[in-house]
Amino acid sequence: MTLHEQIKINMKEAMKAREQVRLDTLRGVLSAFTNELVAKRRKPDEILADEDVLMVIKRLVKQRKDSIEQFQTGGRADLADEEKAQLAILEKYVPAGASREEVEKIAKAKIAELGADLATQAGKSKTGQLVGAVMKELKGRADGNLVKEVVDSLLG
Repeated sequence: MTLHEQIKINMKEAMKAREQVRLDTLRGVLSAFTNELVAKRRKPDEILADEDVLMVIKRLVKQRKDSIEQFQTGGRADLADEEKAQLAILEKYVPAGASREEVEKIAKAKIAELGADLATQAGKSKTGQLVGAVMKELKGRADGNLVKEVVDSLLG
């Protein structure tokens, strides 16, 4: 069973259990899946592959985190709490990301691999190339900010 199908089942369970926040969140997720299918010029009733599902959910998680930050800055704790509840539901579907140690290990390996190429480049492009290489290696399992932080500490 794919993750897409599992989320459909979970939405039905939330509906039967009358869990409104979970139901609303999962409806939003399924709507985002439909939008993704349409954007890829596929039929809206098809099932997304698990990697596409995770990409969409990670995008939704990032949106929730940004919204929470904005609502807290604007003094709207009520709306921030609502977003936090949705974020908790979404995060159950995202596998745990790579640890800082794992990112550091991969970054050090990439520095060794790209050593001569990196030594000839200027500061910013060197950092960008290394961050890109590490992100490609991790295949979306780590937050970009964490990777940049690790790369900056290793190069700086």
